[in-house]
Formats: sequence, C-alpha cells, structure tokens
Amino acid sequence: MENTGKLVLRLTTAGLILFHGMDKLIHGLAFVDGALAEHHLPAFLGYGVYVGELVAPLFIIVGLWTRIASLAVAVNMVVAVILAAHRYALVTFDTGAWGLEVEAFFFLTALVVFLIGAGRYRLGRGEGFLG
Repeated sequence: MENTGKLVLRLTTAGLILFHGMDKLIHGLAFVDGALAEHHLPAFLGYGVYVGELVAPLFIIVGLWTRIASLAVAVNMVVAVILAAHRYALVTFDTGAWGLEVEAFFFLTALVVFLIGAGRYRLGRGEGFLG
C-alpha cells in the first residue's frame, strides 16, 4: 500500500502541475518575462519554468530522478511566489481559498515526494538518493 500511495502522490503532484506547464508552452512566457523584468532579472531565466513545470513533472511521473525533479518543482514554486504570487499571501477568496493555495499545494507535495522518494513503481532501479 505504501508504494501505491507514493505513486498516487507522484501522479497527482506532477500530473496537475503539467497543466500549468502546458499552458505556458502553448501561450508563451510573456507573463513570466514581465515578472522577471519587474525584478530586474534577465528574461532567459523564464525558461526555468519549463524545467519546473514540464520536464521535472515528467520525470516525477515515470519515477526517474524523482527526488531531484521534485526539488526542481519545489524551487519553481518558491520562485513563482517571489516573482508574482506574493501579492496573494494575505488574501482569501470568496470561496474561502487562500491566495497561495495552489503554490502551497505544489510546493508541499513536491517536498513530500522529495522526502519519501518514488517508491517501487518507477522506471529507475535502486532506492538510493535519486529515487
């Protein structure tokens, strides 16, 4: 059961964040570039979003280099909050949702995947640090 739980967590975390990555792949990084410009950072750093929201989630799903990939997702969420979402830190919406609910969900679930590893159902062999 433990390995099944790890698989469900991996698929949930990575599967849901892939929607965000696909949106940026389809519609571009203009929003990200604007946020980087506001902080006087070079636009090429925006391509890191593709790592954190497309590449890393795919690695998490298949269970390859899971810990490193989940760390990339967690860092991506920290950067997203710093660059843009911090405005919503003290906001709650009419539905009762916290303004940083999505970022917190992805950060914390990615952190848990990092801490517990991929489990048995994955492509990589051996538990080690990377699994």
